[in-house]
Amino acid sequence: MPVVESSAIERVDYDDATRALFVRFMSGRRYRYDDVPREVYRRFVAAASKGAFFNAEIRDRYGFSEIV
Repeated sequence: MPVVESSAIERVDYDDATRALFVRFMSGRRYRYDDVPREVYRRFVAAASKGAFFNAEIRDRYGFSEIV
């Protein structure tokens, strides 16, 4: 998972085969978001504020599960 510069998000990754977005928060909690377009992942990684982008474009828009 690539490390990103954010006060809330530690790492993000994407699986092209399954269109799954993986997010690890600074708290250590990890989540998988389903059926996320690759373009959303690209914009997420490029966003100046990862937390703001996540809240506006990912949270509450895609199904997810916590990875334990």
